[in-house]
Amino acid sequence: MKLLSWLYTAWCLFWLVLIFFLLYPIVFISLQKEEWKIVAHHCNRIWGKTFFLLAGMPLKITYEAKLDPKKAYVFCANHFSYLDIALMGTIIRNYFAFLGKSSVKKVPLFGYMFTQLHIQVDRSDKSSRTKALKRAIKALKAGRSIMIFPEGGIHSTDFPQMVQPFKDGAFSMAIENQVPIVPISLVDNYKIMPNIRMSWHPLRVIFHTPIETTGMTKDNLAALKQQVYEVIQPTLNKYTD
Repeated sequence: MKLLSWLYTAWCLFWLVLIFFLLYPIVFISLQKEEWKIVAHHCNRIWGKTFFLLAGMPLKITYEAKLDPKKAYVFCANHFSYLDIALMGTIIRNYFAFLGKSSVKKVPLFGYMFTQLHIQVDRSDKSSRTKALKRAIKALKAGRSIMIFPEGGIHSTDFPQMVQPFKDGAFSMAIENQVPIVPISLVDNYKIMPNIRMSWHPLRVIFHTPIETTGMTKDNLAALKQQVYEVIQPTLNKYTD
């Protein structure tokens, strides 16, 4: 079984890299002007959709409510696998920016794209966290959504149990901008790629009903974090098999 898993991993890696290189010239050009960057965003969706198709992973996406593709949201999902980032870039229809680790910028080519298209943060550096939060708030004010993993990374050692407490960033920026938070349950990713080796499994994703933040203040921060947790965690527990 391990041999098959490694062969499948090699197959997936081959297509992931090949599609990236084929699209990269278009991505690179579109990153040179701010108004062109949405083209790079669409290229990333094509990259993800093509990859999951060639990897043979069917995607089953459930929407509890209709989302406006032109509206700004703060998307919050559980984070158990490196596959999560590729999946988010594939299934979120809104123009969005990731709030992700600054270490990604060290990856050749991909790092350049990430730094130009998304927001990097060094969680060990308070000034970096502050700057990243300001950039995210600015993006929301401009009508661009933000995607963030509120656990602050892959920290769970007991899948599918999320790590608590959530980081404040996603919730404070949603409250400040009075934009809805959309909880997302990534049900199967840890079964497919809990480490660097991959296994085949269908992918199920649930976009939950947006949680409105209109009228909320910083005093509601803790309650909002708990509300998002209580939406995602029971869903993950329900689909555990």
